Amino acid sequence: MTISDDALFAELMQDVVPIEQSSFIRTTKSLSPTYAQLEKQKAALADVHLNQDYLIQEPVIFVDPYDELTYKKTGVQAGVFKNLRLGKYQVDASLELQSVKLNRAKNTLISFLNECQQRNIRTVLIRHGIGLYNQPTAAILKSYCAKWLAELPAVLAYYSAQKHHGGVGATYVLLTKSCEKKLENREAHFRKR
Repeated sequence: MTISDDALFAELMQDVVPIEQSSFIRTTKSLSPTYAQLEKQKAALADVHLNQDYLIQEPVIFVDPYDELTYKKTGVQAGVFKNLRLGKYQVDASLELQSVKLNRAKNTLISFLNECQQRNIRTVLIRHGIGLYNQPTAAILKSYCAKWLAELPAVLAYYSAQKHHGGVGATYVLLTKSCEKKLENREAHFRKR
């Protein structure tokens, strides 16, 4: 004689007593995020990575081919910005954009800066040229580079290069630290306490 699955289950469960509801067990789940979750979400949104295209597709204000490019985020120390302007930081990587078409230059720039940040490179040189003979407007690539660099979250500051690095046809760029370097610094400062 074969016993059905339901009958077998009922036979095995006959001595099981249900657990009483405890006043310490929370039965309803909160659907709204906690303050800590909101803060984590805000921090995650602020820590934007370069692997996505965050650059706004708006018309650019064109600069003169001989203008110096300069930009500094708030919080960058004056001495750090001065050293960048004077070319005192070692340039560990450079990108040649003069021969790259404008529609590919943005993606090339983003990829380059992303790789530099992953390799913990802080100071780079972007060679965009002065674009003296660009048509219909001079300095097209230089103008767009200035706009794009100012919009990238990983760029702390930039300044036109010294003459021996290309003068106004190139730009020094100071990048933020990578996530790994930030963590190392926090740990090092924590140990000093």
